[in-house]
Amino acid sequence: MINRYATLDNWSMPNSLSSWVQTLADPIAQALSSNNHGDLPQWKEILASLPVVPASNPTIQRGMVSFNGNVNQEIQLKTETLLRRLHPWRKGPYLINGIHIDTEWRSDLKWDRLCNHIQPLTGRTVLDVGCGNGYHCWRMAYDGASLVLGVDPYMLSVVQFHAISHFSTLQPVCVLPLGIDDVPQNLSCFDTVFSMGLLYHRKDPCAHIQHLHNCLREEGELVLETLVVNGSDGYVFVPQGRYAKMRNVWSIPSPGTLVTWVEQCGFKNVHLVTVTPVTNEEQRKTDWMTYESLDDFLDPQNNTLTIEGHPAPQRAIVIAQKA
Repeated sequence: MINRYATLDNWSMPNSLSSWVQTLADPIAQALSSNNHGDLPQWKEILASLPVVPASNPTIQRGMVSFNGNVNQEIQLKTETLLRRLHPWRKGPYLINGIHIDTEWRSDLKWDRLCNHIQPLTGRTVLDVGCGNGYHCWRMAYDGASLVLGVDPYMLSVVQFHAISHFSTLQPVCVLPLGIDDVPQNLSCFDTVFSMGLLYHRKDPCAHIQHLHNCLREEGELVLETLVVNGSDGYVFVPQGRYAKMRNVWSIPSPGTLVTWVEQCGFKNVHLVTVTPVTNEEQRKTDWMTYESLDDFLDPQNNTLTIEGHPAPQRAIVIAQKA
């Protein structure tokens, strides 16, 4: 796994980003220590057991990030058996040498909602915060980004990224086993910063938005996607206990409040692009993610409410520029 991170030295990047990357060897090694993750040794064994096959450039097929090498049925079966051992697969979908990884989230639907509203990614340096297994990172690279760095502290997601990378020719995509708090506040170098599905997990949402602001160069673009609830400007819903069975949801703003937060953190040209209810077309159980999913999180008698009686999930996308 560590070899993927070594390739960062070969990619062109702004000086401030390069300086930070050169300090990451020890934090990455610590994150990859089996002392921190009891399942990591078996996950590494799975990665080491993946068959050596011809690598390919990623393509997009019906929303799936696809890698299509020429493999026989035996290799395909071995590959699928190993990839299934990395359950649960949350973000995707993927198509790996004919194997459809049908993930819990149809992350392609989120990409479809935002891709026509953002600045073209060609030649841009991109940060994807809370990127999971890197599905959207691959979409960003496919759309022409010169470098995509994803950060996510959830080690299984990082391992899944490396499993997918095994089948890819070298792409300017890397997922670091780090959280947003590990990213320096003063980089001021990314052309585009994505934060999708993270804001409501932060105790101080405005501090998170300010952190994203400080990662961007002047005129850089923020793409912020998060939960919202209906309400007037200024309204914030603070759930007591769990929200849709999630323990760490601190606050959910109304769309107007979300726009105000972004403006107050120093952004201009703030646009609310979409507000979309979450449906089981986008989030559901599959045989690649067999745990509870959206249907289990909603009131079985009223799907406009969560199981706790809160407003059902809606997701908003805001796009803005650093002033």
